[in-house]
Parts: sequence; C-alpha cells; structure tokens
Amino acid sequence: MQTLRVELGERAYPIHIGERLLSDAGLVTPHLDLPRAAIVTNTTVAALYLQQLGEALRELKVEVISIIVEDGERYKDWATLNRIYDALLEGRCDRRTTLIALGGGVIGDLAGFAAATYMRGIPFVQVPTTLLAQVDSSIGGKTGINHPLGKNMIGAFYQPRLVLADTAVLESLPPRELSAGLAEVIKHGLVRDEGFVAWLEQNVEKLLACEPQALAHAVRRCCEIKAAVVAEDERETGVRALLNFGHTFGHAIESGLGYGKWLHGEAVAAGMVMAADLSRRMGYIAQADVDRVVALLARARLPTAPPDVAPARLMELMALDKKAEAGQLRFILLDSIGAASIRAEVPADLLQRALESSAALSRVSPKAQTF
Repeated sequence: MQTLRVELGERAYPIHIGERLLSDAGLVTPHLDLPRAAIVTNTTVAALYLQQLGEALRELKVEVISIIVEDGERYKDWATLNRIYDALLEGRCDRRTTLIALGGGVIGDLAGFAAATYMRGIPFVQVPTTLLAQVDSSIGGKTGINHPLGKNMIGAFYQPRLVLADTAVLESLPPRELSAGLAEVIKHGLVRDEGFVAWLEQNVEKLLACEPQALAHAVRRCCEIKAAVVAEDERETGVRALLNFGHTFGHAIESGLGYGKWLHGEAVAAGMVMAADLSRRMGYIAQADVDRVVALLARARLPTAPPDVAPARLMELMALDKKAEAGQLRFILLDSIGAASIRAEVPADLLQRALESSAALSRVSPKAQTF
C-alpha cells in the first residue's frame, strides 16, 4: 500500500492506494467518529463489493446501514439525493454517523453532497471503485448533482476524511468504463506533466490490460498531481481550474446528448481534442501537438470527435459553464504538452471555427466516435 496526503491543514486526509484494501476495514475505522456507518452505493457495485466492505466493517464492530441507488449519470439528481436523505433519516443517522461512498464518480458526488448537507455536515469517506473516481473525482471535495441545464451546477466543496483506492477492483470494470477513466488520467498529464504523457504513450496498452504495476503507477501519479493542486487551490479560484481541461466542451456534450448517453470520460476526451484544436488556432501549440493528443486518446479507445450536437447548441450550453465570469467564457488551453493555462479572451470566430471543424469531423469520420 502507498499513502499520499491532501494537505489542507486541520482537514488534511490520506489517500491509500493498493490492492485488496476493501477487506482491510482497519484503514477506515480510525476515521469514524462512532462505530456506525452508512454505505451509499449503486446496484452494480453493490452486487460486487458491498458485502465485502460491509462484513469487514462489521467484524470490527461497526454498525452498517446500506443505501443502494440506481446506477447511471441520469440518477445524479434531486430525486436520488432525497432517497439518500430518506434512508439516513429512517436509519436515525446522526451527525456522528460516517457516510461512505462506495462506487464511481456519480456515487462519490451524490454521497458527498448528501454528507455535506445532511444535518449540515456529517463525516465522509470515499471508496472509489472506478479508475476515473480513483484518479480524479474522489479527491478534492467536489460534490454535487446535475441540473437539466448543466452538469454539476448544484453542489458544495466538502472534503472526505479518507480516500481508499483499491486498484484490484479495477479489473472488474467493463472496457468502456476503463477507457473513460483513462481520459482523466491523460488529462492530468496534459495539463501538468509532459513526462507522464510520455509514460502513458509507452504504457497505455498495459493500462487497458489492467496490468497491476502500470495501474498503480498511473493512479499514484494522478493522485499526486490532484493532491498538490487541491492543497494549493481548494475552491478552484485559480490553478485548480486547470484540471478542467476538456470539461467546458465535455460538459456541454453530456448535457446536449442527455446525461448517460456518453460516459463522462468519453465526453471529456472529445472535449480535450476540441480544446487542443482551439489551443492550436490561438497559436499556443502546433498541429503536431494536437495530433499527439488525438493519437493517445484513440489508443485509449476513446472518442476523438464530438457526437452529433449542433455547434450552436454546444455554445448555448457552454455559456452555463461554472468557469464563466461576468458572462465571459474562460477556457483551459494548452501552452504545451504538460502545461495549461486559463484563457478568457478567445475570439468568437476562432471558437466558432473550432466547433464547426469538430462537427465536420464527426460527420465524415464515425470511427472518431467509436468507443
């Protein structure tokens, strides 16, 4: 097992990374106020890992309540959130009951928002079971639900007490889910570490094959990057926004298609290509850099062009992006492979050309949308 820390003063917490950690409840119990926990998970993950985690906790005399919700991005909404509140109230959970999120990014966001708001805040632990959640969404305290007009528009910053990343569970991921997680892995390298991008170019097939050492390295490096950024900018007022590379376009794709049609990582992959293309049009990177981004994403079995959503509709949805200030969109663009910056002054004509070029590619090259 390897352990990192997210340094946030009194709210600092560890990230444990390793194989077969789900059965080691002794890693969790030091972070409980009382020997009582509510595990929030979904129907898919419950069948795989709920019994394992629940029994491990019960062996250490922890009382466990299980809350199982439907699986999928479209259930990251008020109705599902209320189901979690209902179960917590019916179980007479108080402010010292720890809520444990067992699942991917949707479960982590939902359970985290529930923990942030139930009785004005209860202890929270993340046990991510997807690659995307282990390298990104479980770290940093972003929680929330979707709104029909925009993704993650309702939520709170609320840090967990622990992130427990069992890399062995990644072997059970469907290939499409694994690839979706690789989009966020690649993103970390593109915005912060060119050397990691080079490593990914050499090892992406090992990651697709769930080679344990390769997975452990990728998860650890992404967690190192994310932990450092969160410690520097917890509430995304500056450098943390760089980790949203590809997300302005990606969130618009998800909203435009309808939540759940594409996985989050798939939309982000197409969004990163669009952001790289816009970076080239702005004169920051060369076409060879764009080609490098496209090639790596394609090898990771990710889409490199958006779906059939009209450029005008994407513009409309991007206007709701949380990074917008005073009505002006801000984009995360590449200065080079491994370095990114926030740009507000993007000429409308260049943005329009980037959107139209991506739309044309999706029409003439269906393979670019294959995953």
